[in-house]
Amino acid sequence: MRLAVTYDVSDDTNRRRVYRTLERYGAWRQYSVFELDVSKSERVELEDELEGHIEPADGDRIRLYRLCEACQEATTDLGTEPPDEQSNVI
Repeated sequence: MRLAVTYDVSDDTNRRRVYRTLERYGAWRQYSVFELDVSKSERVELEDELEGHIEPADGDRIRLYRLCEACQEATTDLGTEPPDEQSNVI
């Protein structure tokens, strides 16, 4: 399944952990946005791991959006190409 994942994490260390976790599963698209292709079991593992990297009491938030096939086909990129994996250093 294809997911779009966004995150807003206040602590630098936790934000780095979220970023590193997400990059193991998919591609960084822009600042706090990743696009992932995962199985159902990988999604459960991912959610469990991400939950351990955030502090909801501090306002941290991660949202996962499932992208259906029709949504994927209707995706349009405007502007510059997404950066490569090496250009984002946190």
